[in-house]
Amino acid sequence: MSEELNILIISAASIAFFHTVFGPDHYLPFIVMAKARKWTMLKTSWITFLCGLGHVGGSILLGIIGIAVGIGISKIEGFESFRGGLAAWLFIIFGFSYFLWGIWRAKRGKPHQHLHIHSDRTTHSHDHDHIKDHDHIHKKEKIINLTPWVLFTIFVLGPCEPLIPLLMYPAAQNSKGGLVMVIMIFGIITIATMLGIVLIASFGINLLPLRRMEKYIHAIAGAIIFLSGVGIKFLGL
Repeated sequence: MSEELNILIISAASIAFFHTVFGPDHYLPFIVMAKARKWTMLKTSWITFLCGLGHVGGSILLGIIGIAVGIGISKIEGFESFRGGLAAWLFIIFGFSYFLWGIWRAKRGKPHQHLHIHSDRTTHSHDHDHIKDHDHIHKKEKIINLTPWVLFTIFVLGPCEPLIPLLMYPAAQNSKGGLVMVIMIFGIITIATMLGIVLIASFGINLLPLRRMEKYIHAIAGAIIFLSGVGIKFLGL
């Protein structure tokens, strides 16, 4: 393996790691949605993995097509920038919509008391929560959850901007082996970093006493996703 390829592989690994760590959109949506939707660690891992695969795979496909047909790097990066803006707006729209739904759910699910009078004239009252009781009645129904699919779609559209320039060097050298190595290293490090942060943070959040905030957890999740989109679009995160 040449020294240039060694440097390229190390660069790919380093850039993939820091690109993921400093991009909160790579992990915050999964952390907050896992808590809000009560996903298991296994389900959280699978959703994160598949979204990461779609995220990296979209840029890989675009880069390979660009190389094959001879499209200049500036044009590819321009299209990646457009995709990035689109993904940011989708985060903003999805996050804000989920936030509003979370507020509505929290208000609608406010417990109230029912008074029961027995035949012996004794009485007792208990709290009643329409949302929880309705969920209990229909818990055996098969409900299609669209949230993972929404996240997957957004992540497929979201670009890995640093990957495109990395692909150009081995392509210019006509090194198929180098191209494959860069793709594999960048993809593995990106997805592994996403999984690591999501699982560690999710485990930590589950240990926190958040019972009082439980009714607002969906609204909080939506707000965090909304702010992630704002950070991508207007702060360049």
